[in-house]
Amino acid sequence: MGIDDALLASNTKIQHEEEIFEMMNGCICCTVRQDLIAVLQKLAKRVKEGELKLDAIVIETTGMADPSPVAQTFFVDYTVKQFARLDGIVTLVDAMHIEQHLDEDKPEGVENEAVEQAHF
Repeated sequence: MGIDDALLASNTKIQHEEEIFEMMNGCICCTVRQDLIAVLQKLAKRVKEGELKLDAIVIETTGMADPSPVAQTFFVDYTVKQFARLDGIVTLVDAMHIEQHLDEDKPEGVENEAVEQAHF
């Protein structure tokens, strides 16, 4: 259940014209997502047509996301590549539990997401 838009609406004192695109048809973190590319292409079109002015695009993934496929999205599609650039990736770390997650034994072939996020 997506709650980000409701949280932002109820916790923002001054509402600007931000838009939230919530993609609920699968995990954005697993592959270069065509739905993410489609949203970025739509934003590019709206900017080009003068309907929209953007200062930034923030993509928030799940806590267990591998950031590399999301980053790759900015390099695989020509329209997206011309429209937007990847400026940075932020990984939030739970300082109280990070060692537990970094040291967690995973079955063979299963990646430790905490290690992947910190490494990336």
